[in-house]
Amino acid sequence: MAEPHVSPTWKPPPQDEQSSGTLDAAERNALPDSAFAFPVQRKEPMTSASHVRDALSRFDRVQDVTDADRALAFENIRRAAAHFDVDMTEQSWHDLMH
Repeated sequence: MAEPHVSPTWKPPPQDEQSSGTLDAAERNALPDSAFAFPVQRKEPMTSASHVRDALSRFDRVQDVTDADRALAFENIRRAAAHFDVDMTEQSWHDLMH
């Protein structure tokens, strides 16, 4: 059975908020929910290509989220990957579960 379509909520942060380095607590707290793969939980900020790759690699380790949260996060990661030119071969969030 096909999964229902989920509309991504991720939006590119303003240029001055795009950072490939580690975000400190103040920088992370200042980001809008739309900058996160998991916006409700504010997990996996994606402000650069390296952050998108991190979100992909840690996807299966995110705890306390539902399947619906994972479906939304996957679509957010897919949108951020396209924006930051990150290659992504996965077709579903299930492909990221190891």
